[in-house]
Amino acid sequence: MTKIDLLLENLLKQDVAGAVVSDPVTINYLTGFASDPHERYMFLFLMADKQPLLFLPALDAARAKSVVNFPVVGYQDSENPWDKIKAVLPQTDFTKVAVEFDNLNVTKFKGLETVFTGAFVNLTPLIQNMRLIKSEDEINKMLIAGDWADKAVQIGFDNISLDKTETDIIAQIEFELKKQGISKMSFETMVLTGNNAANPHGIPGTNKIENNALLLFDLGVETLGYTSDMTRTVAVGQPDQFKKDIYNLCLEAQLSAQEFIKPGVTASEVDAAARRVIEKAGYGEYFNHRLGHGLGMDVHEFPSIMEGNDMEIQEGMCFSVEPGIYIPGKVGVRIEDCGYVTKNGFETFTKTPKELLYFEG
Repeated sequence: MTKIDLLLENLLKQDVAGAVVSDPVTINYLTGFASDPHERYMFLFLMADKQPLLFLPALDAARAKSVVNFPVVGYQDSENPWDKIKAVLPQTDFTKVAVEFDNLNVTKFKGLETVFTGAFVNLTPLIQNMRLIKSEDEINKMLIAGDWADKAVQIGFDNISLDKTETDIIAQIEFELKKQGISKMSFETMVLTGNNAANPHGIPGTNKIENNALLLFDLGVETLGYTSDMTRTVAVGQPDQFKKDIYNLCLEAQLSAQEFIKPGVTASEVDAAARRVIEKAGYGEYFNHRLGHGLGMDVHEFPSIMEGNDMEIQEGMCFSVEPGIYIPGKVGVRIEDCGYVTKNGFETFTKTPKELLYFEG
């Protein structure tokens, strides 16, 4: 059974006979065809008793036809896409049509309202649950992406210098990866020095690397359609004991959570395993985000590993474990690994050491 067949089977159990997939990542997941239409339109139309139909910009149609084994229709920029969709779809009169609420903007939603007569229902939860448990093949691809993340952060370590800025190091990481055939990062690489690391989503800039301070690297690499994500915080020179203590506390929290993970515990319990370490030391208010997020074809996927989420952890789930302590004006530390749940525990995709590493400026 294909992923499309499985999706349609589950939709029919909910008395839904038609669906529109609009997220390019979901289309790739279901069909193996990867493309970013940018401002143009790309939809995968699914119908219970008819062939799927992939609708996309004409400039991508030939490539799509070489990948999928069902009808592909391209449209020219000069054409009205909604008129063409109505003309080529074999059926539009569904009672219910499932669409990805988490992906559609208002323009696309209003356009689809001109095509279909039925009520729209949310396809997103079903897609999330399909992608939740990774296959052995998916995990192997993520292990490769994780290995590349380890290589990427090592390039960053090798370029630490007080003469360089945060963006200098980022440029070197991505330049070296491109020379080795890696064309895409999972997200914008972060290198944050000193107090800039005390912002969980700090913005790298022309800040020179500080001596006797901590330096944070947050990066990921996309390979074979799957992503990686990791964070390491290292020492430049000799940071004071307070910074070292905060680092060690964050590491203890991360290791505690990783050791707690196994099938049957809940996402909120995993979050708590890390959070209580930091709270016991009196720094709970400075750990101000969830412990983790799902990972796969997207760098942030379902589910959230956080307080209040009582979802049961299952074998094959993949997510991050990334406690952080951010004390404005003083120090910022985050340590992150993504991994997969096994029968008995949790294995990480990234292997870079986590004891505090020291570098000369």
